[in-house]
Amino acid sequence: MSSSTPSAASVVCSGLHFAWPDGTSVLEDLHLTIGPGRTGLVGLNGAGKSTLLKLIAGELTPTEGSVRTTGEVGHLPQTVHLDTALRVDEALGVAATRAALRAIEDGDASEENFAAVGDDWDVEERSRAALDQLGLEHIGLDRTIGEVSGGEAVLLRLAALLLSRPEILLLDEPTNNLDLAARRRLYDAVGSWNGVLVVVSHDRDLLRRVDRIADLRDGEVRWYGGNLDAYEEALAAEQEAAERTVRAAEADVRRQKRELAEAHRTLAKRVRYGDKMYATKREPKVVMGARKRAAQVSAGKHRILHEERLREARERLDEAAEAVRDDDEIRVDLPHTAVPRGRTVLTLRGVELRCGARAGLDLHGPERVALVGRNGAGKTTLLRTIAGELAPVAGEAVAYVPLRYLPQRLDVLDDALTVAENVARFAPEATDNRVRARLARFLFRGARADQRAGTLSGGERFRAALAALMLAEPAPQLLLLDEPTNNLDRASVRQLTTALESYEGALVVASHDIPFLREIGITRWLLLDGELTGVDPL
Repeated sequence: MSSSTPSAASVVCSGLHFAWPDGTSVLEDLHLTIGPGRTGLVGLNGAGKSTLLKLIAGELTPTEGSVRTTGEVGHLPQTVHLDTALRVDEALGVAATRAALRAIEDGDASEENFAAVGDDWDVEERSRAALDQLGLEHIGLDRTIGEVSGGEAVLLRLAALLLSRPEILLLDEPTNNLDLAARRRLYDAVGSWNGVLVVVSHDRDLLRRVDRIADLRDGEVRWYGGNLDAYEEALAAEQEAAERTVRAAEADVRRQKRELAEAHRTLAKRVRYGDKMYATKREPKVVMGARKRAAQVSAGKHRILHEERLREARERLDEAAEAVRDDDEIRVDLPHTAVPRGRTVLTLRGVELRCGARAGLDLHGPERVALVGRNGAGKTTLLRTIAGELAPVAGEAVAYVPLRYLPQRLDVLDDALTVAENVARFAPEATDNRVRARLARFLFRGARADQRAGTLSGGERFRAALAALMLAEPAPQLLLLDEPTNNLDRASVRQLTTALESYEGALVVASHDIPFLREIGITRWLLLDGELTGVDPL
């Protein structure tokens, strides 16, 4: 995996502004230059990372400003959809070249065929090598894609990009839906890249393979040399210094308040003394009046001086506080959904899935099951079958408690509706105030609740979908989650983990994120590989 002319490639954003048609602003006056090397673009969900990549790729048009790229750009979006009717070579973008090559081999030496082939005489070898590199050797070039898994769709799209040999490669959450073996292949590909590469990801292992970190925050990018570990070390030092500054500023404000209070006491004392002298007439009236006015003026100046110092101290405190990151995190308040220990929650009897896999299972509350396996093994198909969205080829899946299913692609939302309207669809009896109160806990406050779902970032879309799921009636006693950490920033993953720790129902989670699975207290690990079998923790 390499680019042809890495030293000449670059990305320059000048005065970049972007807002959605409804007026929601995403980026304002952004200036950014990206040269050769591997750049990890990080930031909170909704900061504009995916939007920035789409602007660089030319898929979105800036509201103001400009984006200039030197070199061909390849973009792997956060969500990949492939037409299942396509042949693999069509998905890879080499169908026309292959057809022309075969025509020449069959004796049709027309100019059009030679023009279509160009210098790409080894197109088939390169295509198979790209598939092999990404673990897709089982998918032939002449086969139709069919219902590939989410992970295989990502890998096919990435293979197509590698075949086009871009000088600038943009990857948006590329490890989403990839199994462990596929992630390692992607890590190797990123590690060998020598052109311009920009990767948006919450995958710690992937971000450890970049050369620098670009932190997009409040519409500005701050650069940090080194990989994720170096970035977090530098950020921790910055935050420690910022917190020391805040403590010093708070102490200064307290001192200025004390001195201002003392100034008020001094003024009051001088006024009382002047009134007393005036009342006893110990000195001529003119002299006493002059002294009283002088004392008042002097004390007044003293008070004004301390008031000004207090105002300045408060301003310094505000500036110091702004430097301390207090990132909002989703605060998922799961409803009380306790399931008695030992109660049967779900039964799979002789279930055969559409993909050919078989599954048998008895799940008792409040068990926590991790569903693992390679891409294409049928994990999503199994969850959809349990949820009742797909009928099994044979057998039956019976749930004995209310369940909710959060799909991998978060397609439970209607893009044309606002966040609040989407949530209200799942809870028609809930008042608007209740809907908005719940959404506020998912960081959709005020106008953000009126943002259309189609304009949300991946992490925002997850929050909206989870809010809709948890507000639905009845509340779930069985949660089915399909790759729930995809598209979430690290702060949101931590908060989701905390929320699920307090959930008292049964849980089935399909995920390749092993650290996340360990943190949420999985009690049983199941591997889907033709059959559903128990495995030891990975």
